[in-house]
Amino acid sequence: MMSTRTSTRSVDKSTTPERGFRPEVQGLRALAVLMVAAYHIWLGRVSGGVDVFLLISAFLLTLSFTRKLEAGSPLKLLRHWLHVFKRLLPAVVVVLLGVLLATWAFIPQSRWPDVLAEAWASLFYRQNWQLADNAVDYYAQDHSGASPLQHFWSLSVQGQVFVLWPLVFAAVALLQPLLARLFPRGRTLSHRSLLFVAFGTVFLASLVFSIDQTANNQEYAYFDTRARLWEFALGSLLALALPYLKPGRRLRVFLGWAGISAMLACGLVLTVDRSFPGFIALWPTLAAAAVIVAGQSNSRFGADRLLSSRPLVLVGNNSYALYLWHWPVLVFFLLVSGTTAPGLLQGLGIMAASMLLAIGTTRFVEEPMRRWKWPDVRSWRAAVVIAACGALLAMPVTVWQGAIAAEDAAIAGQPKEMTPGAAALSPEFVGQPAQEAMIIPAPAAMKDEWADIDGLCTGDNVPSDPLLQGCLQNDEPDVVTKRIVVLGDSHAQQYMAALGPIAKQHGWEVVTLLKGSCRFGAETTERTSECNEFNKASANYVMEHKPDAVFTVASLTHADAPFETEVPGYLDGIKPFTDAGIDVVGIRDNPRFSINMPECVQKKGPDSPDCKAPLEESLAESSPLDDYVGKVDRLHLMDMSDFICEQGTCPAVVGNVYVYKDDNHLTKTYVQSMIPMFEERLLAATGWSRS
Repeated sequence: MMSTRTSTRSVDKSTTPERGFRPEVQGLRALAVLMVAAYHIWLGRVSGGVDVFLLISAFLLTLSFTRKLEAGSPLKLLRHWLHVFKRLLPAVVVVLLGVLLATWAFIPQSRWPDVLAEAWASLFYRQNWQLADNAVDYYAQDHSGASPLQHFWSLSVQGQVFVLWPLVFAAVALLQPLLARLFPRGRTLSHRSLLFVAFGTVFLASLVFSIDQTANNQEYAYFDTRARLWEFALGSLLALALPYLKPGRRLRVFLGWAGISAMLACGLVLTVDRSFPGFIALWPTLAAAAVIVAGQSNSRFGADRLLSSRPLVLVGNNSYALYLWHWPVLVFFLLVSGTTAPGLLQGLGIMAASMLLAIGTTRFVEEPMRRWKWPDVRSWRAAVVIAACGALLAMPVTVWQGAIAAEDAAIAGQPKEMTPGAAALSPEFVGQPAQEAMIIPAPAAMKDEWADIDGLCTGDNVPSDPLLQGCLQNDEPDVVTKRIVVLGDSHAQQYMAALGPIAKQHGWEVVTLLKGSCRFGAETTERTSECNEFNKASANYVMEHKPDAVFTVASLTHADAPFETEVPGYLDGIKPFTDAGIDVVGIRDNPRFSINMPECVQKKGPDSPDCKAPLEESLAESSPLDDYVGKVDRLHLMDMSDFICEQGTCPAVVGNVYVYKDDNHLTKTYVQSMIPMFEERLLAATGWSRS
């Protein structure tokens, strides 16, 4: 891209302060990164510190480019972009390589593909979109299962703006002399005035968008660059207005301390995690703006004395690397220690380790790259450095992903008789599962182990109630012999891996009305109001459509004692169906655990006692379904637990197949291995014919 040069006939009188070191801004960076790290480590919350970073980055970038515009200097956009990413990427690559090494050592195999995908996304500054598309809960209080690269979302947003913002300056540089020629007798708008208009427009448009999206889809909006542009625009407007803002000494003292106090209180006073980045984010950004306006107060009582202190300036000088390191250090500590939140001393250790890594990265990576003059002589040299940094990461990631793909192919290519799954627990099974077989599904495929349902409901099956808009169904058979509605939560959905294929074989049409963590039953205070409303809508659907049968999960398991109970309001919930002549199938729930079962196997092996929970700590000694017998006509009960648990334990692996995809859901592969037994018991319980 060619550099853009301003017209010498329209050079503005510069009002941009001379370039100089701003210790109070470095101190502000230090406070922001310490807020981010402290809130993550000890409070498990979002602080608003990232928003301060975004404002500061735009503030400094705008000072630099405005100075160039008003001095009539060429913008040299390509050279600027190469310089920026030549400075930023080396530290990023060092941290990413460190994370990949720790991932190989400590993270279970089933999570490797996601970490590798996020490494690519972080390298190419699109991690925020990756997390947004995956609906990641960045502010979950338990970070032990979080991605060690999750925090790269804000760096990705900054990287995108570092590309976009110079284009705004280039557009103004081209527009200003054009306006001067079009209106020779009118008052010519200065570069600064046009920038005010441009960034003011971005500020208003993005803020309105951010408020709307935060209200309607907050988890996505949190990572959406468009919902964050106003924070950068605010930093730019601050930089443009700063020469005209000249508060007195007392006001500077007040603004400085008020801004710092507001910044530190933001994450404590506001529910930052559930309301950002809408208008609530004005709190930390305006607080930071107040500190910048206060600047150097020349008062011994000014906040700038604190911000300019050597410890804070030291942290500020290492703030970029500290931000890069603090999150993976926290995540890996929690993963290795098996805790969900660090204590005070543990948190101080995490902070100290992160600071040491940050200082080392700054001293031995960032500063040498900044002082290295060779890449700055020619643009192609800077491009070579950037490409080399990318290659350092791309090579191991590509090799690793290739190895995972090869393992997946080898696992998928095994003869089916080597992986019988639930069939190994059948009395008819002869011998033992092959010891040399690899466990299926492959760890990398575990995220795809949800039961498949063909598509959205169509025709007469489409619900009229908007609460049921997630209605799904299998493909309608050519001849429908029976209509079944599946009600409940994900534990009902998982059995679609067996019920779906059986239904296709018998000509049954199956419709599913499912809501996460919402077991079907009559209205009760033991459920959330949203769940009660969904169940009511589901019941109305059944009574309106009058299917032949309803499929439900009839007990409720728990990770802790009591390990299994009746579903609250279950019999009252199904009685209107049975009274209307509709069969109800109630299947016993599967166990839940306090650990991720496949990850236990990947860490300790399938024979580890830790991966085989005792039966008495998984299910009730007497099935809750026994209490339902004889109480409601047309209720047919099923129990598949003897094909899930064996010999007094509930193992993570049966017949060389992972039983669970996490801590409580059966894998699609394992449920499919239960199909013959499931069909036999379903037909026996209901009396339905095989035709």
